Amino acid sequence: MYNMKTKTIPCICLAIFISVCGMAQNALLIPPILEGPIYDLTMQQDTTYWSGNAYATMGYNGNILGPTLIFNKGEETTLNVTNDIGETTTTHWHGAHVAPENDGGPHTAIVQGDTWSPSFTVLDKACTLWYHPHQHHFTMKHVVLGLAGLIIVRDDEEAALSLPRDYGVDDFPIIIQTKVLEEVGMNYEIGYSTTENGNGPNPNGDSSQFINATQNAVLDLPRQVVRLRILNGVTHRVFNYGISDGSTFWQIGSDGGLLNDPVPLTKLMLAPGERAEILVDLTSYSVGNSFTFKSYASTMKNGFWGATEAFSTGTSPANYYPNPLNGIDFDLMTINVVAQTASPVTSIPSSLVTVTQLDSTTVDVHRDKYFITAGGENTCPHISSTPGGSSADCFDVNVINDVVALGSTELWTLHGDDSQYHPFHIHDVQFNILERNGLPPPLNEKGLKDVVAIGPGEIVKIIMKFEDFVGDIPYMYHCHILPHEDRGMMGQFIVDPNVYVDKNFSGVELGTLSNPFNSITEGATLGDHGVILNILSTGVHMEAPPSLLMDKSIQLIVHFPPVIIE
Repeated sequence: MYNMKTKTIPCICLAIFISVCGMAQNALLIPPILEGPIYDLTMQQDTTYWSGNAYATMGYNGNILGPTLIFNKGEETTLNVTNDIGETTTTHWHGAHVAPENDGGPHTAIVQGDTWSPSFTVLDKACTLWYHPHQHHFTMKHVVLGLAGLIIVRDDEEAALSLPRDYGVDDFPIIIQTKVLEEVGMNYEIGYSTTENGNGPNPNGDSSQFINATQNAVLDLPRQVVRLRILNGVTHRVFNYGISDGSTFWQIGSDGGLLNDPVPLTKLMLAPGERAEILVDLTSYSVGNSFTFKSYASTMKNGFWGATEAFSTGTSPANYYPNPLNGIDFDLMTINVVAQTASPVTSIPSSLVTVTQLDSTTVDVHRDKYFITAGGENTCPHISSTPGGSSADCFDVNVINDVVALGSTELWTLHGDDSQYHPFHIHDVQFNILERNGLPPPLNEKGLKDVVAIGPGEIVKIIMKFEDFVGDIPYMYHCHILPHEDRGMMGQFIVDPNVYVDKNFSGVELGTLSNPFNSITEGATLGDHGVILNILSTGVHMEAPPSLLMDKSIQLIVHFPPVIIE
């Protein structure tokens, strides 16, 4: 399946995987691992067989998906990404804290035949990230056809804990996707939506579910504590994961790393783009026992894609039905319990790591973001800084929506759409969730996050600090419902070392002005040596003593004189 040298996975080594008949079970594909510090990845076209039929797919170094990349915190890393899919695309390191030129967003296009080689130091804590294309208008197409893979970041803190970490033995990637498998004329094709042909699933649904590109998957797990690294890699659907016999499992990690303590759960809801690491304790099972890993969609509220109705109003878009998965409980994978390994982990740790929460009293800037579905004057789903929004808020690659000051701590209030959910994702940073509708988040959402599901009408507050990187290439923030992202529900920001002061600032951003501070003192305090302090409004400014400005070595640029500093 993969055409490059990778580490062999003990006991699980699949060259191809073919469903020989309808509901036949198939051994779960475990993507091979690729270790650095230099990684060679080729995006390529190929063929994958399901139920005996050949489908045109895409993959990294193979026919579908990609190898699991192993990063080590502090390591200097280079990734050589070659595009051989026949059209322009990108590769984004989802969740990674990297410079904007290394992020792989829409501005970092890789044309057919070219190789892009970002290099960076791994700064993230131990966590589960993922990688996928991010070409505007074509993200959904490329991901659905198979371009996606996991990244496992390792560090010394995680290595000191008694956790399963033997990849493919007691530590497993679980990449969940749904696809529309169609017979078109004499060919079999994978259906997908783009900005040109709609914002929802194909009319006959996304009822073919896959784990690691395997239909009707079965996995043998040893009778001990095992670790599952779950990625919701679908286009729209929310999954509400659980074990068929109702057993408790423990979430130990969210998007950006480990939690303070394991959180016991019987259900775990993840939206597209979200990841979770869970521990399943199989020590009380007997060898030969079987159960299923399920999604309990019947318990989800309307307004989440995958529930009975896609809209909270009890209605759905015309192309939401027919779909046999909506609003029901269904199996994702069969698990068979087998004998323990030689050195099993047999208990759940009582604690994990210390997750430092950002302090809301240190916030420099507040922003509001409103999620607005297309309708009326709006020609696309979009994210607006004002409640009404307009079609002007549709993503424009040439418009910078926000300018963030380097070193600033920001609180963003995310206002949910009235009718349906949206999973919000931001590049560059991980954030803490402060509130859901005025209440603290549940324990399993108190870790580091880069995706948060905003339910219909919900108000969610997040806090994040922008450190280390600046540049003219923008970072993205967007809905991770892929056709919403492709059709314009996305904004972009740059991190700027300069600081702006607007004496008339009253709490509402003026045009594209971002990070306006009420006084020179505030701006100078935030700034560092060599920072340019821009005075953007007319006024007499007497707040800052000359010693403060001179000590900080700040250059003043006066945009609207007169400005008097005493």
